Amino acid sequence: MVIAGFHPVREALESRPKSVEALFLQKGRRDSRMADLELLAHQHGVPVRVIPREELDRLAPRAHNGVAARIAVREYDELETCLAGEKGSRLALFLDEITDPGNLGAILRSAAALGAAVVVPERHAAPLSDVVFKASAGAVERVRIGRCGNAARFLEDAKEAGFWVFGADASGEPVSGVDLTGDVLLCLGSEGEGLRRLTREGCDRLVSIPMAGGAGSLNVSVAAGIFLYEIRRQKGGTRGVGTKMA
Repeated sequence: MVIAGFHPVREALESRPKSVEALFLQKGRRDSRMADLELLAHQHGVPVRVIPREELDRLAPRAHNGVAARIAVREYDELETCLAGEKGSRLALFLDEITDPGNLGAILRSAAALGAAVVVPERHAAPLSDVVFKASAGAVERVRIGRCGNAARFLEDAKEAGFWVFGADASGEPVSGVDLTGDVLLCLGSEGEGLRRLTREGCDRLVSIPMAGGAGSLNVSVAAGIFLYEIRRQKGGTRGVGTKMA
């Protein structure tokens, strides 16, 4: 897989350099950020190739800012790892069939900032692609990301592990009036469809974001950031479970 852009490439070189197979730099374009990446690559024994803009465009057709890297596909974490952490402060998201890679990347960025792990279903979910790497600004390297085959079973396992399961739904209670100080698993559905019926039925409570009349619905990645902030505000900090351990 090829990732592009300064932030995703730096995250890969810093977080898991053994997975980086090669660093590509645009010929004729040199600045301090490129020099820093090249030095970092050399420190980890990563081959560096300086190639023409045309070749880099073919390698990484999306905006690359003169920098790209070929990396091994990121492996998913075990579900037990995603639900691990200090009891009472654990926080995780279940993304119910969110297929847009830009939304997934943006959610991962918020999850990294606010200390949440993320779990996605095996089917009908955006893969961890170069688009996700770019949209997350490299946060995909810092978040525990698991994948489950059966959503209903996963929610039950989370409950048995001590989590309260909440679902984001327009019909739910205003999130600011709900106690979110324990171990929380928040379910977010796809845009348009929302939570699937079985996922909604597996939640302990439904929560919503109060909005002005006529405002419509929020993008799921925006909603995720708002929910995560409120949960962390109630918990009083970011001693979360989301960051990957070395």
